Amino acid sequence: MVGVKMAAAAAASIRERQTVALKRMLNFNVPHIKNSTGEPVWKVLIYDRFGQDIISPLLSVKELRDMGITLHLFPKLDKKLRENLRDARNSLFTGDTLGAGQFSFQRPLLVLVDRNIDLATPLHHTWTYQALVHDVLDFHLNRVNLEESSGVENSPAGARPKRKNKKSYDLTPADKFWQKHKGSPFPEVAESVQQELESYRAQEDEVKRLKSIMGLEGEDEGAISMLSDNTAKLTSAVSSLPELLEKKRLIDLHTNVATAVLEHIKARKLDVYFEYEEKIMSKTTLDKSLLDIISDPDAGTPEDKMRLFLIYYISAQQAPSEADLEQYKKALTDAGCNLNPLQYIKQWKAFAKMASAPTSYGNTTTKPMGLLSRVMNTGSQFVMEGVKNLVLKQQNLPVTRILDNLMEMKSNPETDDYRYFDPKMLRGNDSSVPRNKNPFQEAIVFVVGGGNYIEYQNLVDYIKGKQGKHILYGCSELFNATQFIKQLSQLGQK
Repeated sequence: MVGVKMAAAAAASIRERQTVALKRMLNFNVPHIKNSTGEPVWKVLIYDRFGQDIISPLLSVKELRDMGITLHLFPKLDKKLRENLRDARNSLFTGDTLGAGQFSFQRPLLVLVDRNIDLATPLHHTWTYQALVHDVLDFHLNRVNLEESSGVENSPAGARPKRKNKKSYDLTPADKFWQKHKGSPFPEVAESVQQELESYRAQEDEVKRLKSIMGLEGEDEGAISMLSDNTAKLTSAVSSLPELLEKKRLIDLHTNVATAVLEHIKARKLDVYFEYEEKIMSKTTLDKSLLDIISDPDAGTPEDKMRLFLIYYISAQQAPSEADLEQYKKALTDAGCNLNPLQYIKQWKAFAKMASAPTSYGNTTTKPMGLLSRVMNTGSQFVMEGVKNLVLKQQNLPVTRILDNLMEMKSNPETDDYRYFDPKMLRGNDSSVPRNKNPFQEAIVFVVGGGNYIEYQNLVDYIKGKQGKHILYGCSELFNATQFIKQLSQLGQK
């Protein structure tokens, strides 16, 4: 009798935890607070039969509605959209000059994917400017926050480090350098900053030369403006001063940001991590054993080592033996790594193995071009000695490959089982994507479970070779590897 009561109590406890976890998920991990004064927030929950089987034993429809949630099964939502679309009274999809049922625009493709299709990319050390800034610096909502040390100050008690100054920089679409180079490999960015600086100095020297010719050795801008009517060259130089000052501001901004990134690259050997992870994901032979890299005290932080090993574990066709895994775990523990993320990845991989084959990341890799030399001149702002000049080769990541298959109507085992919903079709057949239609010209990719700048940049590079096509990338949250590792660690504790 006691055993029955204990079992019932345990079952109730598990059910309560499952209910709490489900409510947190449905409320986007934010505590649910009833607010009678504010505007109501409504959510539409779209789920299939499997989701229904999970939710129905835990929450009633009334409880869901109290949380502001409206329920829709995928087929039912598809049917509802189709009925509204073909309703002659509904003018949402028709223009003033078009008859009912005719479309005034080319419909885009909406691709919904789950983060589970690719867990390696969010962990990957990257090599492009924007993704590196997001990975190693405090970068949020297009603003990067830096701590700059101001050297050493002397005091009666002796020399001591000065307080670090905090500076913020906005990286916006108005920043031409950022727009041009945010997707470039970091060594190219360093060279471009140096070239921009040299160009600025040449323009500055030209202004000084003109002032010297006019006999204006000082900085009296008022005197210059008085003589500008009689000197065309000086007029041109003066009129370009605001542009020159803005150029100097952007050069200083990107010099500071790129220098901060470079410090992380050199201190943590991020170029080595990037190269090795590329080789692991493309099934290329490593120059050095994984165990040696993990055990090297001078190669990266504990988090860097854990990211590297997780990518190896995720990408491996077959998981390492228990003996090998124990050896890796000991090396990771000795390096100061938290093993909780590995616990979750082990569970995920066991489940993924039953569901499908491991994710493929292509068979291309980076091409090392030796150590950087062109930015090693005496006037360079960047000391790149020891950093590898890695040249990126374009390869489509899983999300990009999926999008390519669906947009181009390709038959591929990776996407053949994707369910397709088209409200324009009279009789919906969601078993497969129809193959008799023209390829899509526009697409929206949305990743449920979080996205990253590596994936975004891969889509940007892909679309460059597709004239006339447009892609929007969205995600439930935009995280860097540190934030993703933290989530994996929390999942590994459960």
